[in-house]
Amino acid sequence: MIPYRLCTLYSGSTGNAAYLETSQARILIDAGKCTKTLISSLKSIGVDVDTLDAIIITHDHNDHVGALEVLTKKHPIPVHMLYKSALRYQSTQPESLCACLHMYKTPADVSVKIGNVTVTAFPTPHDSRDSMGFRITVEAEDGKHEIGYATDIGHVSDAVRTGLMGCEAVVLESNHDEEMLKNGLYPYDLKVRILSRRGHLSNTDCAAFACELCAHGTEHLLLAHLSEQNNFPDLAYDETASAIAGLGVNLKVASPIGVTMLTGDMTTPIQKEVQEVCV
Repeated sequence: MIPYRLCTLYSGSTGNAAYLETSQARILIDAGKCTKTLISSLKSIGVDVDTLDAIIITHDHNDHVGALEVLTKKHPIPVHMLYKSALRYQSTQPESLCACLHMYKTPADVSVKIGNVTVTAFPTPHDSRDSMGFRITVEAEDGKHEIGYATDIGHVSDAVRTGLMGCEAVVLESNHDEEMLKNGLYPYDLKVRILSRRGHLSNTDCAAFACELCAHGTEHLLLAHLSEQNNFPDLAYDETASAIAGLGVNLKVASPIGVTMLTGDMTTPIQKEVQEVCV
């Protein structure tokens, strides 16, 4: 039995947030959209926002941090973020958010330990102030379970490859179909940005990397951050499914508006471990 539950609450151009739960930790990855939507999404899977142990942020673009300022006014949850990403708030200086911030100079400095979960980070190539993906280790009775998370990556860099290789479950960007993007209505400058090595990962590049990952142990793969203008879920799914055919991988595509479970079942909640205290 997999000792964790992993899902995206929503994932796409308009907002991103994911949730990881073990018997000892409840972690939110990114906090896009608005606070009302975020809290409602958590409630839909039976999670009270005040039970979150931490929020970890990939980068400072609004579709990943849109809810943070309002959320932390009423819910002082620890927020782990790169220092350059936090510079987004230097002019507004929201005191409630600043009080929650745990900042790191580089992804290599990130090591967040919560119960039986350890979150480490690696740099990702994206056109934000700074950006990172995560390798998450869950300690369980049957050994270690490794989870990878990387969206908003213009290409598969050496750091991304090393960070995700060997993970049993991976959330990976499959942002756009290149022909749809090139022939679509986006302005030329925006097309160039998305197609650049610091933009977003295409279906084709995602599929090629997925093949590598699944050949090295990935059993659960969730395609995330799909463009709602330059992609279709079936296109993203079919391209990766063809690349990993016959490997027996659990492949899913994240919804932009609703919860998508990769592992676990929200109808049978993980029981929080109770620590015995000797007095």
